[in-house]
Amino acid sequence: MSTPTTTPAERPTFPIGRQCPYRPSADYAAFRAEGPLSRVRLYDGREAWLVTGHTEARALLADRRLSINARADGFPALSAEMAELANTGYTDVLIGVDPPVHTRQRAMLIPSFSVRRMNALRPAIQDIVDQRIDAMVAAGPPADLVAEFALPVPSMAVCVLLGVPYEDRVAFAGPARELFDADPDRAAAAMAALTDYFGRLIAAKEREPGTGLLDDLIADQVREGRLSRDELILYAMLMLIAGQDTTANVISLGSLALLEHPDQFAKLRADPALVTGAVEEIMRYVSLVEAISRVALADIEIAGYRIRAGEGVLIGAAAANFTTALVPTPEEFDVTRSPRHHLGFGFGIHQCIGQNLARIELELTFRTLTQRLPGLRLAVPAEEVRSNTTGPMERLTALLVTW
Repeated sequence: MSTPTTTPAERPTFPIGRQCPYRPSADYAAFRAEGPLSRVRLYDGREAWLVTGHTEARALLADRRLSINARADGFPALSAEMAELANTGYTDVLIGVDPPVHTRQRAMLIPSFSVRRMNALRPAIQDIVDQRIDAMVAAGPPADLVAEFALPVPSMAVCVLLGVPYEDRVAFAGPARELFDADPDRAAAAMAALTDYFGRLIAAKEREPGTGLLDDLIADQVREGRLSRDELILYAMLMLIAGQDTTANVISLGSLALLEHPDQFAKLRADPALVTGAVEEIMRYVSLVEAISRVALADIEIAGYRIRAGEGVLIGAAAANFTTALVPTPEEFDVTRSPRHHLGFGFGIHQCIGQNLARIELELTFRTLTQRLPGLRLAVPAEEVRSNTTGPMERLTALLVTW
């Protein structure tokens, strides 16, 4: 069995910061040089395995001996905020439960996220993208692409999907941010506010059904006794928050990557047919999620290493996306390729259920931006672009552009 070459006192801390907001740290090369698995130290002093090999990452994401239960002993939270999130109840559906509970929950939602159903939303999403660009053009440059485009596009799209009034965002936007607060009282208050909002929304839909995924789940699952209202509230909360936050970050970071690589932007502008495949390369290159947390339920031997039961495992999606096992030149940003086996949406039974919707949003976003704003460019030096890392994800706080 292989063993780490560092002693416990020498373990590097994780997560590691990015030198560039739209691509993983070059420091991952040192981890990969040690082997596909390394030992790292977390914010609270505990240790965990970090998996940087692409083959090993996919294998472990598909391994039922790893648990996603954030309340389990040894589960490797990446920050105090993420550790507290498990105590709010937010992770009690899909993203924090194992089979058979996960199997039952996911089966209820899979038909609603089919490629066919998501494609039916294309006209509505295209309208949203066009409206936001119209608003930017009308206001004139410069514009903050994060606030005026990247955030509202997925927010409006997921509201259409769920049947949530977009004008209600005042009621849920603030609590959605505070849910990730490390202060237990603030996180609990945010959870209570979101629970109250969705409880009232679902009650209103039961009285007067509308169109949207929540209405379908009420009719097909709640009224048939297969889904409780409490679970539906958590479903709604998860889909609203996860469905807009992750896509918004990929739009803003992907836009920055394209603007910093004008030759790649020019390729998409010249050939819109490239965009569908380019979305996969943007997902790979941006690698929004640094690591996916799991805990071992049993001993696992992989690539000459032994992960013992109870040990935390961090599937380094960002690091694995930059290996030659996925693409021959991982350091290059090349929109002419389509690396479909990237880990931007995860892998295995917990692979992102909303990936079909996200792909459509990203495709329409980058195709429309490059065609309608062919002169799009940064309005400030790249080093002045502000970013931060919340939990396992990188995000831009603003992106000033002109055209």
